[in-house]
Amino acid sequence: MPTYDYKCDACEHTWEEFKSIKAEPTKKCPSCGKKKARRLIGGGAGLIFKGSGFYLTDYRSDAYKKSAEADKAPSSDSAPKSDSGSKGSDSSSKKSD
Repeated sequence: MPTYDYKCDACEHTWEEFKSIKAEPTKKCPSCGKKKARRLIGGGAGLIFKGSGFYLTDYRSDAYKKSAEADKAPSSDSAPKSDSGSKGSDSSSKKSD
């Protein structure tokens, strides 16, 4: 929900309100009580990401991505391989005794 700036034309009081986009603008000034308040057009606030993970996963440079791929490739080749053929021949040789 955005924050809106207001100004009273009667008493020049300025304030901010945090309200929904769909909500009607405030008309009554909280300082003088007259219905002379108007919403000001502001520049808005910057986009703020809260929480972890936004920069780490979404906005990496191409150089970082290439380096990460290069680091990932050798580690996947070093995974242990199972040799299922030798297990079958060992069990058959023990049974012949």
